[in-house]
Amino acid sequence: MIPKKFSIEKIPSYGPYNTCVLVGGFLFISGQIAVYEDTKKLGFNNIEMETKKVMENIKIILSENGIGFQNVIKTSIFVTDMRNFPIINNVYSKFFHKGSYPARETVEVVGLPKNANIEISLIAYKN
Repeated sequence: MIPKKFSIEKIPSYGPYNTCVLVGGFLFISGQIAVYEDTKKLGFNNIEMETKKVMENIKIILSENGIGFQNVIKTSIFVTDMRNFPIINNVYSKFFHKGSYPARETVEVVGLPKNANIEISLIAYKN
């Protein structure tokens, strides 16, 4: 099975990787940070706004693949300050139907690309 690899023009990447890869019905989305598509710059207003922008960028990628958050089966969240966990959870949960959350881990890290405070990657299923 040959994977379909591509970048979404609206969401810039910052290295030698694809925005997402579709293989065998699974969509793997690379780690996303709070990049604004119009300026291609990172937004750092606060962790709530940064998390919301990351999730909105993921929504664009899912939509470009003809699926939505209901198809997400696994997420990985990387944060630079675990004290922001309750705020992140609050924003994150609003993108999913209550009770239909994917499997997930949240890991505190020393640093993220472009000095972001949060990065989220995920796996979704396209049936």
